[in-house]
Amino acid sequence: MWTDTHLHLDASEYDSDRLEVVQRAQVLNVTRFVLPAVGAFNFDAVKRLAHDIPGAVYCLGIHPVFVDRAHDNDLQILQQKIRESLNDPKFAGIGEIGLDGFVPGLNWDRQVMFFNAQLKIARDFDLPLVMHVRKALDPVLKSLRIYKPRSGIAHAFNGSFQQAEHFLKLNMCMGFGGACTFTRALQLRRLAKDLPEHALVLETDGPDIAPEWINKQRNAPEHLPRIAQTIAELRNVSLNELSRISQANAVRALPALIHST
Repeated sequence: MWTDTHLHLDASEYDSDRLEVVQRAQVLNVTRFVLPAVGAFNFDAVKRLAHDIPGAVYCLGIHPVFVDRAHDNDLQILQQKIRESLNDPKFAGIGEIGLDGFVPGLNWDRQVMFFNAQLKIARDFDLPLVMHVRKALDPVLKSLRIYKPRSGIAHAFNGSFQQAEHFLKLNMCMGFGGACTFTRALQLRRLAKDLPEHALVLETDGPDIAPEWINKQRNAPEHLPRIAQTIAELRNVSLNELSRISQANAVRALPALIHST
């Protein structure tokens, strides 16, 4: 059994595909899905999708790439939606939040303001995180040390071993997916191979970060078992053992996954 700890499903696409994306994955024993929001405009859609998909949970948050188009009162909307969701077993935490130093033209100060405000919300409600961390590992760690959230996942991790150790000390797991399948991704493959077993969870980030065999095409959770095979070979463990490791870490990072049906 596999958990895709990071899957984006657009609402209109989901309706037109009539669950085909999820059904293809379920045939391959991918049975848990984490659906993060990216802005106030899709909070309700993500929640609805999670309730329509067996095994799915959802997170609510404002993505750093979307903060320039967000309104300041979206943070109040986020808090209200969280309050409304606290008793919802499908609600897993705050995400996707973080910092992005890669996309040109983003307002860095506004990113930091939204990130820190959402970390404070996570602390106040004692909620886990799903984080976007791209070319911004040290600034993210700086904020995490201040707000000390309970747990979470640094999605698509691509830092150093030293940075990984700091995330682990802050009770964060790191997400690994399709990028690990490229033989030229030497540092990333070393991380997937050598990090301690309590460090990693599996993800697709579908429809993004496609694995090598569908490079530059649309990614989907049906590819997670083959991605897992690559990581299992790197770690010299069986697929069953990697499944056990990833499942345990995903549940520790996002406890709502325990009860997702």
